[in-house]
Amino acid sequence: MAHLVDRRLNGKNKSAINRERFLRRFRGQIKEAVARSIKGRSITDIDSGEKISIPVKDVSEPVFGHAHGGIWETVHPGNEEYLRGDQIERPDPNGGGGGGGKASQDGEGEDDFVFELSREEFLNFFFDDLELPNLIKTQLAATQSFKNVRAGYTSEGTPSNIHVVRSLKGALGRRIALSAVPMARLDEAREELDELLETHDEDDPEVIELRDEIRSLKTRIIGIPFIDPFDLRYTNRVKVPRPSTQAVMFCVMDVSGSMDEQKKDTAKRFFILLYLFLMRAYDKIEVVFVRHHTQAAEVDEHNFFHARDTGGTVVSSALKLVKQIIDQRFPTNDWNIYVAQASDGDNWDSDSVVCKDILLGDIMPLVQYYAYIEITEGEPQNLWMEYEKIRAACAHFAMRKIQSPADIYPVFRDLFKKVSTNA
Repeated sequence: MAHLVDRRLNGKNKSAINRERFLRRFRGQIKEAVARSIKGRSITDIDSGEKISIPVKDVSEPVFGHAHGGIWETVHPGNEEYLRGDQIERPDPNGGGGGGGKASQDGEGEDDFVFELSREEFLNFFFDDLELPNLIKTQLAATQSFKNVRAGYTSEGTPSNIHVVRSLKGALGRRIALSAVPMARLDEAREELDELLETHDEDDPEVIELRDEIRSLKTRIIGIPFIDPFDLRYTNRVKVPRPSTQAVMFCVMDVSGSMDEQKKDTAKRFFILLYLFLMRAYDKIEVVFVRHHTQAAEVDEHNFFHARDTGGTVVSSALKLVKQIIDQRFPTNDWNIYVAQASDGDNWDSDSVVCKDILLGDIMPLVQYYAYIEITEGEPQNLWMEYEKIRAACAHFAMRKIQSPADIYPVFRDLFKKVSTNA
């Protein structure tokens, strides 16, 4: 068996084959290092590479050692510190390399192995254990589904796909083409025979020869088959890709006056992370951005993150708009629908009850997953209280609280973590 080794170099004399092998071998250690590194990163630089360190003990090759066995008593020559029977203390753990500890004039060790991940590799490890939950209609996979469409006719196929009319038309055309010359000659021979019989007897050699030719032409015409395998035509169907893995994510953000700049910034960071995850993990997904204060509006990506309009708080306006957009553009039979809502929870008491009724009656039966994030440092607000009733009634409704930007990553990963399907 031949083994081909790709030794082509990829940028700065780095072998891509060896790099991929290293990433597969130390996947667990790299994921832990990525998890440690993102704790100190902001959302603005999440979409970049990272230098990570892996303990040398994790990347060292296993070796076999040979022990002495038994009890060994050794006094080294030139020893002025220890006497026979003294027990040697363990060395200072801060005396060697590996980072940390104070400077020392003695001790030895090895530094941690530092490995630089590219932007693509870092994001692959960061989003490795995340997914959209509850995909019960269709799975968002890399595979495409196909549908059969008619594409004319073909001369080969299965008997069940024979097109009878088209086959008979072809057979008729073939018979006409093959019998045209014999039929014309047969008509001429008959006319010649009639003229010849007026002056010659039946036993005349010319008459006999002409009768034999007529008989041969008739046999030739009759011998043309009514239908031939060459005439058969089959309905041709080809497979064309169709989007069977359709999903839409509604990003709903509160921009009312009670949402100060810090809370808005936290909400934007969460949605930026969500948007980055969706665009990277799924090829076929729509993202709808909805901002609301007293009134809700569907906006584009730029206005969602950068528009500065504000006002009072009527959360139900956003939920009504989401329901309207679903009815108009995203039929539930064809789309997996998700909603992520961020708010400080400060809403009119009467409107919070309306929000609960809209969700329970109109939206929750249509969506696969609904995530609500409340951004507040104090006690839960009135919207949270009403939403708790929805969480008790709907298993696909999730609620989390974010108090500071440091909570964005844990909450995000908790909301969109992969769920094992082996149960």
